Amino acid sequence: MQTANYQGLKVTTDHHLKIDDFLVVEAPLQININTKPYTVVMRTPKDDFELIRGLLFAEDIYKNDKELAYQIIKKEVNIPSIINVTISNINLGKGYLNKRTLLSVSSCGICGKKELKDIKVNGNAIQENPEISLDYLHEMHRIMNDFQKIFQKTGGSHAAAIFNKNKDILTIKEDIGRHNAVDKAVGFLLQHKILKDAKYLMVSGRVSYEIVTKAFIAKIPVIVAVSACSSLAVDFAKEFGICLIGFTRKKRMTIYANPNQINI
Repeated sequence: MQTANYQGLKVTTDHHLKIDDFLVVEAPLQININTKPYTVVMRTPKDDFELIRGLLFAEDIYKNDKELAYQIIKKEVNIPSIINVTISNINLGKGYLNKRTLLSVSSCGICGKKELKDIKVNGNAIQENPEISLDYLHEMHRIMNDFQKIFQKTGGSHAAAIFNKNKDILTIKEDIGRHNAVDKAVGFLLQHKILKDAKYLMVSGRVSYEIVTKAFIAKIPVIVAVSACSSLAVDFAKEFGICLIGFTRKKRMTIYANPNQINI
């Protein structure tokens, strides 16, 4: 269940009217690793296995190509509320030592980190130079909009769409959380073993630090955002070799980092 019907009172300066409105569902999911609680994320139900796969990849907990073993431990109103993932000790990455201790809310992908050092990301800058035209970036935006079924119904979800070098869409995922949508999209590509084909990440909202780091870990060289970019997102995009673009709408955009990758 990704949407739910709620009653509301629509008020204007002239009158008020009782209405039925569709809202995007936000529900908690507890993720266990080897039967021990790891974190709780607030997400929109569906694609939970992809969400977990992408999250564990981004957190440097599981980078192996082999499929994970998932088990739904508990459901609430037919929605999974606790899922256990089994990972052998030999395949547990260093990120597991930086165990989350708090709730990870839908608006922030780094909530629950223990210390400031836990948000640092290491690795060589991405060297790829895809070179794409402005026109096709706007076409990507149009394609993503066409697939945003939950947003079209509720106006309350975010989307992450990933395209290959031929500008073909590989996947699109929606969620109430921006970073959840990215984790679901990356998790889908991991499960289908096509993450290496990912060249462009388009997101429907703003871009902050955690979106850039997830793209960097997935080795996606271009991020295109419909909304704004934070200062830290731009700083890290420059360091990571990622072309970062914001305010991509109405035939306009602002390139904040590594503009050499775009044919202007």
